[in-house]
Amino acid sequence: MNSMRKVGLPTAVQAFERVQGADAPDAPMDFGRLGLMLHRWNSRRALGELSDQALQDIGLSREQAQREASKPFWLG
Repeated sequence: MNSMRKVGLPTAVQAFERVQGADAPDAPMDFGRLGLMLHRWNSRRALGELSDQALQDIGLSREQAQREASKPFWLG
């Protein structure tokens, strides 16, 4: 008997959702995980392009915005 166990897609997706927090409040519901990643990518890109005045208006420093904008889209 083979001692290696196959990990199916549902198991991998469940593990990924546990780590990433599938119930994130900003997650677009229509596209599931893909939609969430696309939303993060777009949001972080837009955040990185904000002016200093806009960042001040939302209470973030340039360093905070750059740190968030540089995070990979697959990380929450």
